[in-house]
Amino acid sequence: MQIISESFDRDKVILLIGPRQVGKTTLILALLEGKNALFLNGDDPTVRTLLDTPNTAQLQSLIGGHTYVFIDEAQRIPNIGLTAKLIHDQMKQVHLIMSGSSSFELSGLSQEPLTGRKLTFYLYPLSWEEYENKVGYLTAEQDLPNRLVYGFYPEIVKNPIHKEELLYELVESYLYKDILALGILKKPDVIYRLLQLLAFQVGNEVSYNELGRNLQIDTKTVISYIDLLEQAYVIYRLGTFSRNLRNEIKTNKKIYFYDNGVRNTLIRNLQPISLRNDIGALWENFLMAERMKMMEYSRKKYNRYFWRTKTQQEIDYLEEYDGGIHAYEFKWNPSKKASLPSSFEEEYKPIFQVITRSNFREFILKKKD
Repeated sequence: MQIISESFDRDKVILLIGPRQVGKTTLILALLEGKNALFLNGDDPTVRTLLDTPNTAQLQSLIGGHTYVFIDEAQRIPNIGLTAKLIHDQMKQVHLIMSGSSSFELSGLSQEPLTGRKLTFYLYPLSWEEYENKVGYLTAEQDLPNRLVYGFYPEIVKNPIHKEELLYELVESYLYKDILALGILKKPDVIYRLLQLLAFQVGNEVSYNELGRNLQIDTKTVISYIDLLEQAYVIYRLGTFSRNLRNEIKTNKKIYFYDNGVRNTLIRNLQPISLRNDIGALWENFLMAERMKMMEYSRKKYNRYFWRTKTQQEIDYLEEYDGGIHAYEFKWNPSKKASLPSSFEEEYKPIFQVITRSNFREFILKKKD
């Protein structure tokens, strides 16, 4: 990603954060190819010992004459935030890059020591744009039904023959490993059942109270578990838009998954879309995830919402930016019609668009300057 590469020589510690198995290490190593770089792996116990609260002289001996230092799996190193601060402040000739999975932020390893000293980037499963650039427009278009089912984790895309086996391994071994490793869950088995319930509710409003009743846990615990899953880049929430209309719903959330393949694996349904009755949910989750990736990689900051009233009028997705409101409805079938609720149109005068199978690319690809 060019935006990360261009940041390497700035006077900041570069953090690359994201879920496990999305290619963070591969990306940074590719960007550092040909540079005078030192690679340190936080999974190595010797590296962990050397980087756990060293002094300046020890760091200088370790780094030597290298211009770039890449610390991978940095979340595995105790006190890495303080060590990174020391490198940044005392070794001005060194450009420090660190990558970590979600527990890097969950455990607060980088927050206070690096305040004002870091630039944070996020990496997610492959984006549609990356995939299309790799395989070509025609192949990507033909493969869209598979991507709606199996998602975009790099290992899944690269190994189509073993995709189901790899997806189950991903979900069962890696998905929330960081949360469990922190040891802060009172009922770890509940996490999986919670994720299954959320997977069935993609695109719908979620009731924390109802989830609590189904799982036999209190609402505060439901909310805390969802907070953790969101920080671990498994799911993310979308809030409601409300300003003026008396019957607008103001507090509910919708929850999406960062990857369709993960969602489908959780509900044990990897059937092709021709045999499914949830294509609407698959399409909406895909578009929301791809739009989010596009915005993050473009460094765009839009306010994002959905809209619904107590009388069940609704709009799938809203963005607020540049002083205006942009409203979107998602329809897999291009022939399906959709229109704005008149009350919303009169009150907010948004720009409205229906995103279908035939025009989705302009919604999820970065605009060329």
